[in-house]
Amino acid sequence: MEQEKRWMEQEVDYAGVVGENVEILTRNPKNYYQVIADIENCETVTIDGKLFIPETNKPLPLVIIVPGSLGVGPNHKAHAETLVGEGYAVFLLDPFGARSVKSTIENQTQYSFAASAYDLLVTYQTLSQHPLIDAERIAAQGHSRGGSAVLMASMRNFADPIIGSDSGFVAVYSVYPWCGHQFKNSQIGDTQVRAIVGEIDNWVSIKQIETQIEAINRNGGKAAMRIVDGAHHSFDRYEPVHHMPEARVAPEAPILFLEDSGKMIHPETKQGDPDLVDYDIFVHAMKQGYGRLGADIGGIDDQPEIFKKDMLKFYSQHLILEEATGE
Repeated sequence: MEQEKRWMEQEVDYAGVVGENVEILTRNPKNYYQVIADIENCETVTIDGKLFIPETNKPLPLVIIVPGSLGVGPNHKAHAETLVGEGYAVFLLDPFGARSVKSTIENQTQYSFAASAYDLLVTYQTLSQHPLIDAERIAAQGHSRGGSAVLMASMRNFADPIIGSDSGFVAVYSVYPWCGHQFKNSQIGDTQVRAIVGEIDNWVSIKQIETQIEAINRNGGKAAMRIVDGAHHSFDRYEPVHHMPEARVAPEAPILFLEDSGKMIHPETKQGDPDLVDYDIFVHAMKQGYGRLGADIGGIDDQPEIFKKDMLKFYSQHLILEEATGE
């Protein structure tokens, strides 16, 4: 079977708009603390994605789409095509290709969750300088691991040291996110956050997502959540629900909380440790008996359409398209 080309090597046309490859200079921090305290000493890597900008005579709002543990997939491409067709600019990021990662479903520590969130912030920085992008109307949409990334990138104590306190996403759409890492002080400023997850998702924890949404609102933010009846993980995919026996998941593991500095708080000592990394926490969870193999993905009946309508409604409320001037 011929291996699919990397996303940047594919020629893609959505609604008559040809995707343009854009490279993003990012880094590979080992944890959140290193992003905040020592990002300049982290290894650099250039990742990439495709930017779609409908014909316009004024800067457009932008949606940055971040895939999950399987990389850029048919559902992410479908959402990009839908949004371009509606008139939004879209950037579909590929964080895997340049890192030589095919999938993280068996091993989420191939690069850190902190790196995933940092990728998004530098993507924001890069694209906000584009003359046809409205820097005041940039949203982020992340799926699964990407859902975790967009939530983390919206946290002001994480984002401010990278992009400054006056910059950030106007809206974040977090799709069946893993919320196993959370800042104790979850402040998002003016960003509008929405999470959506399936009722019977067995990859991620609905309780963890609810905890994150509640923490944001308790700290003065604006966040909402929708649980879709009878839906599995990746219910926005037009494919039958199927089991993935190789997936390593731990949805019942306790939340790992972070200090404002980004230090992970050790689950036993309750002290912030600048040297703790994802691997340490995952091994601890496994030893406590939280890990298991196997999880399900796929959509049933009209679930992909339910997702599509929810997505479009969210952006129509928080990423309003302006009428063309006709000039």
